[in-house]
Amino acid sequence: MKTKAAGSRAAAGAGGFGRSLREQRAKVYIAMRCVVMLLRWHD
Repeated sequence: MKTKAAGSRAAAGAGGFGRSLREQRAKVYIAMRCVVMLLRWHD
């Protein structure tokens, strides 16, 4: 896991920062949608 983080950091330094940031935002967005859906469904 440490090597993966270091690798992604190197990629970010090489100009892949925008892509990794967009991927992270997409993951957070999907997670939030799932949480909201589950909460509404539980009600």
